[in-house]
Amino acid sequence: MSEEGLAVIGVTACNQQLGLHPFNIVGEKYLLSIADATNAWPLVIPALGHCPAETILPRLDGILFTGSPSNIEPHHYDGPTSDVDTLHDPKRDATNLPLLRAAIDAGVPVLAICRGFQEMNVVYGGTLHQKLHEVDGLIEHREDRTASVDIQYGLSHEIKIEPGGLLHEAWGRNLAEVNSVHTQGVDRLGVGLRPEAYALDGLIEAFSVKNAKNFALGVQFHPEWKVLDNAFYRAIFSAFNTACQVRASKRTR
Repeated sequence: MSEEGLAVIGVTACNQQLGLHPFNIVGEKYLLSIADATNAWPLVIPALGHCPAETILPRLDGILFTGSPSNIEPHHYDGPTSDVDTLHDPKRDATNLPLLRAAIDAGVPVLAICRGFQEMNVVYGGTLHQKLHEVDGLIEHREDRTASVDIQYGLSHEIKIEPGGLLHEAWGRNLAEVNSVHTQGVDRLGVGLRPEAYALDGLIEAFSVKNAKNFALGVQFHPEWKVLDNAFYRAIFSAFNTACQVRASKRTR
């Protein structure tokens, strides 16, 4: 596809206070993963607390729901009150939770990463563990915050990929190694979600939407990190890109 005819993939932002002013920001690694690993251009979707989905979705060929340092406010899944020092982003919650469901219902390809993965679970009625390190039987999924970023986002553990799903179709193998930089994770899986991969401790690391009209995959790990250097991560973005290109070709006809 020529540059003039590039597909357009929305990338969700976070709403954060920087100094005296609120900013809408997104990690560059998410933007680069679209620019470098797909035939598309990223378009930032601001977290303003609302989103005219009926206006923007017809103009998009896919959406990447990003990770974030913030966590979903637990009242969205009837969870216990967070610790007082927990970073939340209520405007992102108010923007992304309805947008995610609207995108999937409209057949827009969706790839949801980390917080985005957790948003997808909550949208479908699932719940979250807020502190995985306090759950008996689970391995350590948090990053070492004293380590360099390359070590933090380096490969951490294996996942077992379920046969017959989007992830297995994209990768073609039963095992892969992933990074692990999350504190929260799936407790109860949302209704209509299909487990796609598990960590060896049984924690769900990926799922898809069973009856989605188009590609709808959530992953707890971070395939956007140096995506071109990792064949498994590239395979995920390639599958997402294929779905986005099909939508783009139909949308522009």
